[in-house]
Amino acid sequence: MSLHTEEKANATALPTPAFPDYRVISLIVACAIFMEQMDATVLATALPTMARDFHVRAPAMSIAMTSYLLALAVLIPISGKVADRFGTKRVFSGSIIVFVLGSILCSLTHSLPLMVAARLLQGAGGAMMAPIGRLVLLSAVERKHFVSAMSWTLVPAFLGPLIGPPLGGFIVQYLDWRWIFYINVPIGMLGFWLVRRFIPYIPSAARPSRFDLGGFALCSVGLGCLLFGFEEVGQSANLPHALSLMTVGAAACMGYLWHARRRSDPLIDLSLLRIDSFRLSVISGALMRITQGAQPFLLPLMFQIGFGMSAVRSGQLILATSLGALLIRSATPALLKRTGFRRGMVINGVLSSMSYAVCAFFQPDWPFALMFVLLMVCGASMSFQFGAYNTVAYEAVPAERMSAANSFYTTLQQLMLSVGVCSGAMILKLSMATEHHSQLGQRDFAIAFLVVTLISLCATRWHLKFAHDAGSEMSGHRGRRTARGSA
Repeated sequence: MSLHTEEKANATALPTPAFPDYRVISLIVACAIFMEQMDATVLATALPTMARDFHVRAPAMSIAMTSYLLALAVLIPISGKVADRFGTKRVFSGSIIVFVLGSILCSLTHSLPLMVAARLLQGAGGAMMAPIGRLVLLSAVERKHFVSAMSWTLVPAFLGPLIGPPLGGFIVQYLDWRWIFYINVPIGMLGFWLVRRFIPYIPSAARPSRFDLGGFALCSVGLGCLLFGFEEVGQSANLPHALSLMTVGAAACMGYLWHARRRSDPLIDLSLLRIDSFRLSVISGALMRITQGAQPFLLPLMFQIGFGMSAVRSGQLILATSLGALLIRSATPALLKRTGFRRGMVINGVLSSMSYAVCAFFQPDWPFALMFVLLMVCGASMSFQFGAYNTVAYEAVPAERMSAANSFYTTLQQLMLSVGVCSGAMILKLSMATEHHSQLGQRDFAIAFLVVTLISLCATRWHLKFAHDAGSEMSGHRGRRTARGSA
């Protein structure tokens, strides 16, 4: 009897499954989220050291980050269908094993191409962990405990980005960068055991629908070729090959547009863009996320290569952005109630862009405390902005289309973070070529920060297109009312 069959048999034998305490389920899900969040932030601090070991220039290491984000963008949309077909518990525990296996392979690599392959595998596991973890909570926790259960999972999700940068700096300086991936093994194996031990079989709430294999293939090829082509352009590695990749990617994306119009349940439902608040959140959020994606790539390189800081000192500074994001979260609802979504996004969008522009003027002799405070402002302003986007985007989405909207929004979010990393690397490379030097300098980082700041400032145009009363029912703001869709 297979493991899946045994689970079903056990579920049949118990008319009313005895779910464990919701705190236990929440902490099990949080364990997986913590591992993923920490891994995402701990790696950035190690990039300069990894570049030396792989005998490549530091900007080339951007692909180690973008490959992981690409896997997330491609696989997150199918996570729900995979869970429906193979079982929520089985997919959740399997995703942890895939993530751990990817981490082990990352620790064993001695070249950048092998690291990219291992990161793609790691991303495949990460793409399933967070969304399926939320599905576990929805399925296994009683409604009256759901808010409390979600709050339990948020704590480790906050701790991961806080612990990651200083931990990464400590590991790089006193151990070996490979320990960044080793530490995922015990955490992941503990999480796997807890899932198998405490989470019962969870029957699918919906009959598995036919998988859109054609749409998945077109979407995967399109996004993958575009992103890797963009990456090669940034590295000036092989321009004809890069252009060929981007041409294939563009053709595949056009093919997906044609394919999606012919299906009633496309993998990514582009008709959602007809909803004003969703479309404006997608466009403005995409521009802001390019800046957000570039920041964790540029900062550790600037501090360690440009300023000559130790990995530990660099990690301590980068911690400030996560700390600022954490501190503003509890105040975001009250601020949105006071300002409203439109005014809040317009004002804070400019503030967050300007705060990143300040990074271009950082100097090695600036006081540590001053840079720490300024980076806290960066983190706080970006956190507020994305909190607003993530709420108002779904304001007018019908309940029956909420799942499709979430898949679309999450996919684009991961994709634009990847574009941000690629953009940062490309700007550094172009600056070095223009200045005719082979080593990164402070001027290169200043140019990179200013360019990505200009990109996020462009989002202001779409912020102004939101209706004055956009999201008023969600925020409780009672400001001036206008017709929906007015600017």
